[in-house]
Amino acid sequence: QVQVVESGGGLVQAGGSLKLSCAASGSIFSINDMGWYRQAPGKQRELVAVITSGGSTNYADSVKGRFTISRDNAKNTVYLQMNSLKPEDTAVYYCAADYTRVPGTGLMYRSWGQGTQVTVSS
Repeated sequence: QVQVVESGGGLVQAGGSLKLSCAASGSIFSINDMGWYRQAPGKQRELVAVITSGGSTNYADSVKGRFTISRDNAKNTVYLQMNSLKPEDTAVYYCAADYTRVPGTGLMYRSWGQGTQVTVSS
C-alpha cells in the first residue's frame, strides 16, 4: 500500500500566500514525477505543476511566476508555494506520485492524495 497525504490548504485573501505539502509513504522503491493538480467546482481536474526526481519543473500557464513546486527526495515529499493567490485559484488541490515498487520491472504506478481545499476570497 502507498499513501499520499496532502496538507496546508485553507482560506486566504486574494494576494495572499499558502504552502501545500504532500508526503508519499509505503511500498515504494523510487518516485519519479510528483505533481499538483486542482479541480474547481464544475470543472475538470487540471495540472498545476509537476517536478521530476531530477528537479525539472513544468507549470500551467495560469500559475507561472506565482507558484513554485519543489521536493525533498529523501522525505518523498513535494511542496507547492503559492503566492499572489487569486479567487480563480480556488479549488481542491490533489497531489500525485508516480513510482516504482520493484526495481528492474519498469512498472510504474500512480497514487493520489485525498485532496486539500484552497479557498481564495476576493
